Amino acid sequence: MEVTTLKSLLLLLLSFHLLAIHSFCDANQVNNLREIIRSHKLNSASHTESWNKEDAEYSPPSSLYIGSQEGLMEADKIDTLPGQPKGVDFNQYAGYVTVDPKNGRALFYYFVESPQNSSTKPLVLWLNGGPGCSSLGYGAMEELGPFRVNSDGRTLYRNEYAWNNVANVIFLESPAGVGFSYSNTSSDYITGDKKTAEDSYTFLVNWLERFPQYKSRDFYITGESYAGHYVPQLAYTILSNNNTTNQTINLKGIAIGNAWIDDNTAIKGTYDYYWTHALNSDETNAGINEYCDFLTGNFSSKCFDYQDQGDTEVGNLDYYNIYAPLCNQSPPKSGSPGSVKDFDPCSSYYVLSYLNLAEVQTALHAKGTEWQACRGHLVKWTDSPTTILPTIEKLMASGIRLWIYSGDVDSVVSVTSSRYAINTFKLAITTPWQPWYANNEVGGYVEEYQGLTLVTVRGSGHTVPSYQPERALTMIYSFLLGTLPPSS
Repeated sequence: MEVTTLKSLLLLLLSFHLLAIHSFCDANQVNNLREIIRSHKLNSASHTESWNKEDAEYSPPSSLYIGSQEGLMEADKIDTLPGQPKGVDFNQYAGYVTVDPKNGRALFYYFVESPQNSSTKPLVLWLNGGPGCSSLGYGAMEELGPFRVNSDGRTLYRNEYAWNNVANVIFLESPAGVGFSYSNTSSDYITGDKKTAEDSYTFLVNWLERFPQYKSRDFYITGESYAGHYVPQLAYTILSNNNTTNQTINLKGIAIGNAWIDDNTAIKGTYDYYWTHALNSDETNAGINEYCDFLTGNFSSKCFDYQDQGDTEVGNLDYYNIYAPLCNQSPPKSGSPGSVKDFDPCSSYYVLSYLNLAEVQTALHAKGTEWQACRGHLVKWTDSPTTILPTIEKLMASGIRLWIYSGDVDSVVSVTSSRYAINTFKLAITTPWQPWYANNEVGGYVEEYQGLTLVTVRGSGHTVPSYQPERALTMIYSFLLGTLPPSS
C-alpha cells in the first residue's frame, strides 16, 4: 500500500479519536488501530507482504509446546461468579493455559458450556480485536456471553440470547498482555499478528488436551473488528498444521463481524458510508471521490483536505453506532437491573468495576491484577498486514464455511467497507440479496457468494450482539447449522 494511503487512514482514525465521545475502552480501540496504521506508515510495503509471504511458504513450528493438562479442567471449574443470578444451569470454567513455559507466557480463557445437550453441540472460539482488547470484557460481558453486568458494577444479569444456547463457547484473551493473560518475560509484550496466531494455536492444542471430550467436536472461530485479522490468520494456521502435523483440529468455519480486513476498501467504505447516511455533504463526498484514488492510494493534498472536512462534518457522535446515545457518566452507579434488550452505553465502566473486584478475580482463577479492557501490558505491535484478502482467498479455497457479517449502523468498519472488500473477489452469486427474519421482523439481509456469505444485522452497531442480541443469535445459529438465516 502507498504511504499516502496509510497517511489517510491515520488521519481518519485520528479524527475518530478526537471527535467521538466514547467510553474510555472504545477510545482505546481506536488508539490501538491508529498505532497499527502508524507502523504501516513507517515500514511501508514490508508489512503488506509479511503475512502473505508466510501464507505461501508456511511451515509449522518445529517444536510445538504441549504441556500436561492432568487435573486442570477440574481445577478451572467455577463454583459461582460473585453476583450471578439464581438458576444458572450450565458449567463455567476459567483459567490459564501456558503457551511458552520458558518465558512464562500464559493465556487466560473463560469457557461456558451449553445448558442443554452440551455433549453434542459445536465448540466456538470468540476473539475480540483492538488489537489488544479483551474477549472477556467485551465478548463475554457486553455481547454474546451468558451474563451482563448491572450498573452497580457488582452484580450480573442473564443474557437470554447468549451464544452458549447453541454452542459451547471459549472467550480467549489474546495475546499475552491483554486482560488477565500475561508473560513473565517483558519482551513478550512486543508482539503482533504472527505471534498472536501462533500462541492462539498453541493455546487451542493445549486446551483440547485439557478438555479432551471436545477434540473431535466441530470447531468454529468467530470474532469482530481487528479479529478480521486474528480469525482468518488462526484458521489458516490450523489448516496448515492439520496438513503437516499429527495435531488435527476439526475446523468447520469462521464468522467475522464488522471486520477490518483490507485498509483500502475500509477507508473508501467509511467516507461513502458517511455520505449515504447523511453525515457528509454532497460537496464533500464529491471532492473525496474526485481527489482520492482509493485503488492506488495516490492522494493529493486536496484529497486530505476533503477528508478532514468530511470528518469535521460528522460531529460528536458514537461512531460505533451512529444512532446510539452516548455515555455521560464515568463511575458505576447504583440503580435498577439492566436489560439485555436495551444496551447501556456505559456498560464498559460496569465491566471494568466488576472484573477488578478481588472476589471476582478469585472466582475466575485469575492472577490478582489491575484488569483493563484494552492494551493492558502491551508495549508495541510489530506486524500487521494492510490486507487479509489473500488469506481469506486461501480459506475459501479450502472449503470451510466463511461468513462476513455486519451491523449496519457502525461507521468504523461499516457494511459498505465489507461490501467493497468482498467485491474485490469478483465471486459468483449463488443466492441473490434477500431479507432474513427474526421474531417476525426483518433481522437484516443476506447474499451468498461462491465460497463466502455476507450477512447484515439490521439496527446493530460495531459489537453486533450488544445491540441486537436476538438477531445475532438467530444469525450465528444459522451459521452453525450451515443454512442461511430464515427467509420468512
